[in-house]
Amino acid sequence: MAAIGRASQNLLKSAALTQSRQLSAAAAHGEQAAKTWKILSFVVALPGVAVCMLNTYLRVQQHSDEQPEFVPYTHLRIRSKRFPWGDGNKSLFHNSHVNPLPDGYEHHDH
Repeated sequence: MAAIGRASQNLLKSAALTQSRQLSAAAAHGEQAAKTWKILSFVVALPGVAVCMLNTYLRVQQHSDEQPEFVPYTHLRIRSKRFPWGDGNKSLFHNSHVNPLPDGYEHHDH
């Protein structure tokens, strides 16, 4: 009986030692993964955001304030039912500068 007890204790100790080695290996892998993601963030993500910001800035500089020509296509701006807000003709997020009504753009004197 004592031999069985000693054998089971030895097995438990070796299992615990193996498990602690595996956990320490996983911890080392986690540290390496964290370093990799940190490097990728600084080398790829931040320059990518900077390029997108530059692209947006340059496009805004080229943008003109003129409205595009209104073309009354029959399949666009169909109003089969009035909107339940305002005058019933403008969408909820209507922008009078870029969103024409069915009969054309609204004219504002600035």
